[in-house]
Amino acid sequence: MAFPIPVAVTDLTAEMNSSNWDALIVIGASFSDRDIPQITSFLKTDQRIGQNTVGMVCEGVPGNRLILAPTGMLDRDIDDVRRFEDAAGSAILEAQALGSRSPLIWVKDIPSTEVFQNASEATYLGLTQALWQPLEARERLNESEIEPIETVGIYSEQPIHAQWLKAIESGRRVARDLCGTEPERMSPPHFAEYCEQAFEGTSVKVTVNRDLDSLTMNYPLLMSVARASKHVERHHPRVIRLEYTPEGPIEKTLMFAGKGLTYDTGGADLKVDGHMAGMSRDKGGAAAVAGFVKTAAELGVKGVKIIAEIGAVRNSIGSDAFVTDEICTSHAGVRVRIGNTDAEGRLVMADLLSHLRENALEEVNPQLFTVATLTGHAAIALGPYTALVENGPSRAQRIAAKIADAGEVWGDPCELSRVRREDYEMIAPKTKADDVLSCNNAPSSRTPRGHQFPMAFMDVAAGLDKHGLSSQQPIPYIHIDIAGSGVEKGDWQHDKPTAAPLTALAAAYLKNKA
Repeated sequence: MAFPIPVAVTDLTAEMNSSNWDALIVIGASFSDRDIPQITSFLKTDQRIGQNTVGMVCEGVPGNRLILAPTGMLDRDIDDVRRFEDAAGSAILEAQALGSRSPLIWVKDIPSTEVFQNASEATYLGLTQALWQPLEARERLNESEIEPIETVGIYSEQPIHAQWLKAIESGRRVARDLCGTEPERMSPPHFAEYCEQAFEGTSVKVTVNRDLDSLTMNYPLLMSVARASKHVERHHPRVIRLEYTPEGPIEKTLMFAGKGLTYDTGGADLKVDGHMAGMSRDKGGAAAVAGFVKTAAELGVKGVKIIAEIGAVRNSIGSDAFVTDEICTSHAGVRVRIGNTDAEGRLVMADLLSHLRENALEEVNPQLFTVATLTGHAAIALGPYTALVENGPSRAQRIAAKIADAGEVWGDPCELSRVRREDYEMIAPKTKADDVLSCNNAPSSRTPRGHQFPMAFMDVAAGLDKHGLSSQQPIPYIHIDIAGSGVEKGDWQHDKPTAAPLTALAAAYLKNKA
């Protein structure tokens, strides 16, 4: 599983004459021959310079390849490190097209404001995002040909922490592979196998529950979703548990439930009019969770224990499919009336969350998370941004705000949200026959508070509502909806997965913990 290795460069002049590099990429707000004498003649003849990314043959630079990538404006309130990420992505593709395998990158013109404090390192994350190719392509074609960039040197006035960047990208690579791979290659059993291989040789304990009787007993909502897939062995569900326990004392325990819908037909409430396309990416939440654990393991972080449960399930249709109006009992003993079978992710995560809730009572400073490509409402309301929906104990500790602050300076931005009384009213039972309603029967994008009320459902269905601020054992819980941020440009079928919110979480919890 190769990706470009970052190398911190401290002396640009010396490296310009080094055989280590075969191209020079300059990323900045503007370009002049005072900084880059080699471009004097080009400035007179090429009006693209400073306006677009330009690649050219140029003597006096490594490999005689020069790429100039403008960031655009950097001094407005709306500008952030993604200006450098975007420029880096464009530049690295141009360098690759010119035949480069080991470019040297000079990052300049970085504003001194706090929001740009990680611009140089975010540059690396931008270029690796642009270079990633799907797992199926790498397995079928020559990986070294479709991903030829092997090493990148990075020079700037900001410090470059190469090991940190390698760990982040290692996790993001896992997340993109798991999310972005087609539904047969990454079916639930293959999802589990990929995790086992990804964590082989690490300190992460991987446990895979594949026994259908055990899953039915311990994850009844999850198995309701999986019911129609049980007749096809290669689609059988898996619950994957990842545990990272650091050496030394534990200061905090992070506990994740990841939605791993390897394919979502919508079930009996079938997705129609082309809306099923791209539903192999409905496992993006679980993918990001696995990637986050991978980053922690690569860093060898201290003081932070991580427990993750991933529900890898296919929501199929068939004669045994679960249907609207059924009443299913969750792991927490809560009777759930099904409002729509296409609202399956919250059912899967409710059972996972209930197991984690039980574990949390024995852990040090636990914080619980659900991570999912859950609602179209999140994408409509927030666009390409991650939604952080938190409960009372989380809000009291400002946990979501800390994650959002970290994501802002690392190019993985988030928006804050919260549950309110209307959300609990939405999922309140209508009869004595059930305890909670999973959802209404309209698209979330046309439902007021469509990305907030699912958190209320999981809170109740998992028994977490008994651990609010006024309880004897408050447990912070944040629901993370990446329906808008999980893939580039919102094209679930074709665009690249982003691994959101891995970088924001890593920056908030893992930085300086190695």
